[in-house]
Amino acid sequence: MEQVPKIPKEKFKLLHKKDDQAQESLGTPSLTYLQDVKRRLFSNKVATVCLILLGIMVLISVFAPVVAPHNPNTQRVEYSNLPPKIGNLDIPGFNGMQNMDGKSVDAYKEVGAPKGTYYILGTDYLGRDLLSRIIYGTRLSLIVAVLATLVDLIIGLPYGIVSGWKGGKVDTFLQRIIEIVSSVPNLVVVILMMIILKPGLVSIVIAIALTDWVTMARLIRAQTFQLKEQEYILAARTLGESSTKIATKHLIPNLSSTIIIQTMFTIPNAIFFEAFLSFIGIGIPAPNASLGTLLSDGQKAFRFLPYQMWAPALILSIIMIATNLLGDGLRDAFDPQSSD
Repeated sequence: MEQVPKIPKEKFKLLHKKDDQAQESLGTPSLTYLQDVKRRLFSNKVATVCLILLGIMVLISVFAPVVAPHNPNTQRVEYSNLPPKIGNLDIPGFNGMQNMDGKSVDAYKEVGAPKGTYYILGTDYLGRDLLSRIIYGTRLSLIVAVLATLVDLIIGLPYGIVSGWKGGKVDTFLQRIIEIVSSVPNLVVVILMMIILKPGLVSIVIAIALTDWVTMARLIRAQTFQLKEQEYILAARTLGESSTKIATKHLIPNLSSTIIIQTMFTIPNAIFFEAFLSFIGIGIPAPNASLGTLLSDGQKAFRFLPYQMWAPALILSIIMIATNLLGDGLRDAFDPQSSD
């Protein structure tokens, strides 16, 4: 009979309890869905920088009465068209020097401005501080965007849920309404609003609200069609949950990513639309400032005083680019497969 070889005792190693727990522990911490979204968002450096920039702009706009160095509507015609100047610093472009008759002269001395008087971004043709007007103009543009986005959510979200949830004839009828609304140009709606109402913030917000909710409604409808066939929705319906409770407890939380991403793309569209209307003269009325009115005033003297247009154009560009890049970052954070 063949003898079975014996393994010596020194080959065996006692496994301690601590070593056993260490082997069974997870290599990465357990994260909830929102914590994982936050981790992915802040790992995107471009989206993080854009979020910081937009946060700074929002804070400055909210505290505009404190941050703005002057009243944006105060006119001092004797200080009209002064170039940018920052204290006594000799920074090219920000030292108060201006070209007059082929000579570079101190524009502040030429108008007899007292010592210590300076405007960081210069003044416009009425002597109003451009920096203060840009701060208040950004504030007004952001207000338009926020109001338009809220109306977009109030109309588009329930409209899309009802259309997707009911389906059938109800969905067909609601989609025909969307097609009619989307066929009307925004500019026509704005002009009609200005005939009925006075030109200003209210008419612009109503015009945007009447047409821009269509995209949100279509996206929510498409997502609702997919979600209502999921097992947890079928289980909720089997247990007798009402449609309202299913929408608030199950549909809206699972639609949060679509809602947030579409909102981030709605904000720059609303800001640009307001700026366009103000630029062509049918937006925010004088003397109130918006980025569109500042661009319109600046382009009239762009050849001789380019700084009056560059500053508001730069702020508008930063808002548009940062919001779109942040929207891309949020899309990748909520749905990592979309970046594949």
